[in-house]
Amino acid sequence: MFKPRWSSWSCHTYVHCNCTIPDAMANTTSHALMLQFCTNVQTLSQIHGRILVAGINTNKFLGAKLVDKYATFGNVEDARQMFDTMYERNAFSWTTIIRGYARNGYFEEAFSLFHQMQLAGMQSNNFTFPFAIKACAGLSALQEGKQIHSRILRVGLQSNAYVAASLVDMYTKCGRLEYARKVFEIMSERDVVSWTTIIAAHAQNRCLNEALILFHQMQLEQLKPDPVAVISVLSGCAQLGALEQGSSLHSLIFKSGFESDVSMMNSLLDMYANCGEIEFAWKVFDKMCKRDVISWSSVVAGCAKNGASSNALNLFNQMLLTDIKPNFVTMASVLLACTHLGVWQLGEGMHGYIIRSGLESNVSVVAGLMDMYVKCGNMDSAHKMFCINSRNDVVSWSVMIAGYAQNKHASEALAFFSQMQLANMKPDSVTIVSVLQACAQIGALQIAKCLHNYIITSGLGLDAFVETGLIDMYGKCGSIEIARYLFDKMPSRDVVSWSAIIAVYGIHGHGKDALDVFIQMQQTSTQPNHITFVSVLSACSHAGLVNEGWHYFNCMSRDYYISPRAEHYACMVDLLGRAGNLDEAEDFILKMPIEPDTGIWGALLGACRIHGNVALGERVAKHLFSLSPANAGYYVLLSNIYAAAGRWDDVAKMRVMMKKTGLTRTPGCSFIEVNNKVHTFHMENYTPLG
Repeated sequence: MFKPRWSSWSCHTYVHCNCTIPDAMANTTSHALMLQFCTNVQTLSQIHGRILVAGINTNKFLGAKLVDKYATFGNVEDARQMFDTMYERNAFSWTTIIRGYARNGYFEEAFSLFHQMQLAGMQSNNFTFPFAIKACAGLSALQEGKQIHSRILRVGLQSNAYVAASLVDMYTKCGRLEYARKVFEIMSERDVVSWTTIIAAHAQNRCLNEALILFHQMQLEQLKPDPVAVISVLSGCAQLGALEQGSSLHSLIFKSGFESDVSMMNSLLDMYANCGEIEFAWKVFDKMCKRDVISWSSVVAGCAKNGASSNALNLFNQMLLTDIKPNFVTMASVLLACTHLGVWQLGEGMHGYIIRSGLESNVSVVAGLMDMYVKCGNMDSAHKMFCINSRNDVVSWSVMIAGYAQNKHASEALAFFSQMQLANMKPDSVTIVSVLQACAQIGALQIAKCLHNYIITSGLGLDAFVETGLIDMYGKCGSIEIARYLFDKMPSRDVVSWSAIIAVYGIHGHGKDALDVFIQMQQTSTQPNHITFVSVLSACSHAGLVNEGWHYFNCMSRDYYISPRAEHYACMVDLLGRAGNLDEAEDFILKMPIEPDTGIWGALLGACRIHGNVALGERVAKHLFSLSPANAGYYVLLSNIYAAAGRWDDVAKMRVMMKKTGLTRTPGCSFIEVNNKVHTFHMENYTPLG
């Protein structure tokens, strides 16, 4: 039990302290002045002792001042002890203790004291109500806040700027922006604080246009926006990617003399980075007179998120040369850069630095490490990270499940999902889509249907991301009708869902149906992207629609300004190759404006096997052996071309080449689903034909 320090104080104790206050000042006024100018808790204790010695500790004004000072210095327990020992309490002393608790985050205690104040018959005033409302805001206690609002209306304080501003803040934090706006509109006087509160409320609730309108109205009333208002609007612009609106604030910042405000410049930097304008973000960073860890972290994160991963790592190295130590935000961004570069060895080095810096327990950093290992295909290290982390949340589970699914370990992904359910961890939409992806890989239709039922009962079926995952899964499992039914009943369709249903028709050879859906998409306001055209070209390839394929390949850049990528060129090579136009396909590759990768040459080699073109197959295989010498599949494919042509000596040579280079073909496997359980059958001792 806390024992108040002053209970054992005596005149003897006071004489031996280092207090330099003269005895002549032992009166209420002088002690009140001393309390007013007191700057630390040690001096406060000495003044308190002097008040006890002088015998004026029963003065209710001095008692309230002592309560206020103890609370100001964060000594809430001492403030409460002082309050409890007061012989007489007035509205000022009640307000002081309520304010002390509210300012120090003890919202339940503050609200309880406010209730006790009412029971004591003490009248609250314009100084008491704001802190009672602040307590309601901290507790998200909307109903209690409304009751206090009613009391405020009864006593006629609703137009007080301080009281109204606290109501606006309370309604905002309780998620009732419309109430906050009504309170603001009826305010008779609006100062910078009230304007800033309502602007920040709209920005934080992603109502950016309204926040900008209010910001403009504030300026029209000849009120200079304070840094909090500007930072709030910049934060909203960053969240929504509103570059134009964010840029308009840039000049205001310099005109208002805010360029020396580090927080302001950090917000501006973050806005440009989140809007993808790395060059502008870098210019802001370069001109900053002072930089803190947030400045460095923002520019590193901006580079990492916008594909400039090498620049992110270079900036990190520069940061290490300064006195500013990276935090968990910095390291999460650095790990993202390593992930994008696909260099897990570099990521392992960062892992070591994270351990040495004591950041390995941060949830965001752990998730970043796991994601980095997953994206680099190192599932063993990702699993180790998961096992040693004692605070795995839904993000950690989702990263692992997605990692197994993306790395073609569907069975492990499903097993991990079962473990997640046993751990009573509720999956989110990201988890569900990854599980659906795993089901699609191995054709686990019955498991997927059970999952579909869970999606409906949990309410996740309203998520467009999940709905698109279901369409993709049913399509890949051969249930085209169900996939189309789900697509047709979607309340709104984006480019991803359109691309998914086109792909469903394409992979099953229904090229005409796929193109019909694409035409329907064009008739809506949905603009196709590069993935849509991969689906369209792939559909043309599977259905042998050569003329249509050329048409859509050409209109992609002509009509939609989408530059073809490697996957589009691979689709065209596959289309020409399947149709038997092998020479045209080779000529197409040689004239490409980009360097052909293994996907493009591999498509042509597959066509050579289908049509038995040995000479072209040999030329194509040389490119593949050079680009990917460790891929046994290309040796096996060329060996099969030789075997089909009866060239057994060349088949034997391929076997010798594979043996010399230490290459082995990964055994194939098949899946079968029985009673909602997937069984895997491996093809052991697989050897090439011949």
